[in-house]
Amino acid sequence: MRSEPEGRSHPVDVDPITSGVRRTLLRTSDDVRIEAIYQPGRGLRGGPERSRTPAIVVAHGFTGSADRPAVRRAAAAFAAHAAVVTFSFRGHGRSGGRSTVGDREVLDLAAAVEWARALGHDRVATVGFSMGGSVALRHAALYSAARGGRTEARTDAVASVSAPARWYYRGTPQMRRVHWVISRPLGRAVGRYGLRTRIERRDWDPVPLSPVEAVPLIAPTPLLIVHGDRDPYFPLDHPRSLAAAGPAELWLEPGMGHAENAAPGPLLERLAGWLADRAAPSDGS
Repeated sequence: MRSEPEGRSHPVDVDPITSGVRRTLLRTSDDVRIEAIYQPGRGLRGGPERSRTPAIVVAHGFTGSADRPAVRRAAAAFAAHAAVVTFSFRGHGRSGGRSTVGDREVLDLAAAVEWARALGHDRVATVGFSMGGSVALRHAALYSAARGGRTEARTDAVASVSAPARWYYRGTPQMRRVHWVISRPLGRAVGRYGLRTRIERRDWDPVPLSPVEAVPLIAPTPLLIVHGDRDPYFPLDHPRSLAAAGPAELWLEPGMGHAENAAPGPLLERLAGWLADRAAPSDGS
């Protein structure tokens, strides 16, 4: 399983729903079909206005999907500030393939960013939760200008919520259960039939760039790290390590648990404002 950027991705089918909302299947550069949903920002009409309106691409956590209530709640909050693209990672929801638990998922996020730009948005921000947070960090690093990433797949601002700093962490009971689901045949069966998540059985080869290794490669793209002080999966040394690894803003949220399911409404509003502000075009553009 390799996660280096490669090739291009494009929509293979687009289904208009209502009021500008679209559901599509994207094809990633490694030929996996990914379901995605686009909703324009409130009051957005298209044309030149759309090009100047930023889009926020939302990357969910492990076992999530574009249609999960917590993801839809976040998308609704973000839509007050920007257009929103949500999608299901490979192996999740109606997407094809199998989950590589943060490795090749960077290609899924890249496809979603490219779709947002193809829909007319010149500025695109990304936000990820838990596994999606680690993917957002690695995507921002791997597709940076310094690494020669394709312009249409780059992000203009990135926020990572409840993400791990390093791989193979087993320091909490919750993460020991996650590793059982990922690494054991019975666990993967539970993932498939109980959690509706299809998991790749092969080990990483090579081991992908870790989130904390990715952070120094993201600058000058604005970076925000968000973490709850009651996160039962990853303790506070994870966000602190990420923030210390490179230029980043750090929000430690009192009383918050883990990822999109625990993100309170006021935090989502603040997060949307931060992303839209950092991704907004400058006055001279």
